[in-house]
Amino acid sequence: MRPVIADAVSEQLPDICALEQICFSSPWTEEQLAIQLNPSMFVFLTAYDGTQLVGYGAFQYVLDEGYISNIAVAPAYRRQGMGGAVLDALLKRAEELSLSFLTLEVRASNEAAQGLYRSRGFREVGTRRAYYSRPTEDAVLMTVFLGEETEKA
Repeated sequence: MRPVIADAVSEQLPDICALEQICFSSPWTEEQLAIQLNPSMFVFLTAYDGTQLVGYGAFQYVLDEGYISNIAVAPAYRRQGMGGAVLDALLKRAEELSLSFLTLEVRASNEAAQGLYRSRGFREVGTRRAYYSRPTEDAVLMTVFLGEETEKA
């Protein structure tokens, strides 16, 4: 099943905030999420299965650089290709914006997410010590260089 993926709009913020609360131990506030609705600096996409928000993803961009802020998938929809669909849509938009790369942080223990990112050409480029809280954990910094031939895992 493929979700319907489209640009996020302010009316979706309550659903996005609810999913944020479910997915993250240190969730962003509605105000922090609302800032990402600015299309001159951000791409913020939502994924729906009918009327149910099942995921979202966003990145900020400056010049030709992109930074993925969040990708979230509802627990009941994980391991069904939703995260991949959202990530693919973000990558497509990054290419349309002629970005040179996208980068992100991911919890060191989140091997499933790291595997997803690797499957789309992301490579580990560093570590941010004690980046996350609740619990304290390192972040793996991963980057995909766009316009390069990527290896699929």
